[in-house]
Amino acid sequence: MSQARTSNQVEPISETAPAEANHEVTTTKGDSEQILHEHTLFAEPIAHIGSFNITNSLLNSWLVVLIVLVFGLVIRKKLKEVPRGLQNGLEAIVDMFLDLFDSVTGSRAKSLRFAPIVLSFFFFILLNNWLGILPGIGSIGQIVSENGHKVFVPFFRGGTADLNTTLALAIVGVVLSHILGVMAVGLWQHFNKFINLKAFLEIPKKIRREPTIIFINPIKAFVGLIEIVGEVAKVASLSFRLFGNIFAGEVLLASMSAIMAFGVPIPFMFLEIVVGLIQALIFAILILIYLNINTTAEEH
Repeated sequence: MSQARTSNQVEPISETAPAEANHEVTTTKGDSEQILHEHTLFAEPIAHIGSFNITNSLLNSWLVVLIVLVFGLVIRKKLKEVPRGLQNGLEAIVDMFLDLFDSVTGSRAKSLRFAPIVLSFFFFILLNNWLGILPGIGSIGQIVSENGHKVFVPFFRGGTADLNTTLALAIVGVVLSHILGVMAVGLWQHFNKFINLKAFLEIPKKIRREPTIIFINPIKAFVGLIEIVGEVAKVASLSFRLFGNIFAGEVLLASMSAIMAFGVPIPFMFLEIVVGLIQALIFAILILIYLNINTTAEEH
């Protein structure tokens, strides 16, 4: 169970096991046999297209994209100049987010510029977090044979409970912040935030007036190299924080459900709803902060 499953043989019989079963489940088909069902750190493949594995977390992410796409198309067709009903509520939510973004960027123009990117991250992560709590996600699947054992593999798994998904989101967010940074302040200016060639080029020009520059500017260049390490740390922090919280929530719900399937998990489900919202908001705001920093000139 330590490596991703790539060559499972699906049994002709398909069974549904409860999501709460974070332990071995015993079923009877003539002779008694054990079916392993446990939460794995890796996403489990359920189908293949050539050498490409379609995992249960990938299916869940595709489902989220489909929901967002359909919802967006429906709302777009019903937009009116005078908002009413659902449109009125959505515009109030957008205004609330813009006010929050203004507190980070200090500019409504910047907030409007970054809002489509940041809100895309927020709603994609939020829906992935919440879908993982719904009945059927993690509890409906198939039984496969692996190394002589029967293993239950769910068809769907929370997308953000897979490190591949959170890592991809973090890389896209950080790389995008650098692309917009280059567009905003220029390639040379942005490049010198990390590899400060400008600091060395200033030494011959200013050494007579400021002799201490021979010590100060190399320190500035070294600080820029530390910033490169910081960019890698951003990716690690964003991905592991989101993954760790959501995966831990799934394990917690499974453990509580194993104690008693009815009643006991309900408070923890509400807790996971709150945690899912908070984690989506934290991820989105951090991306906004990175966008704002990289698109601001260094002297400002």
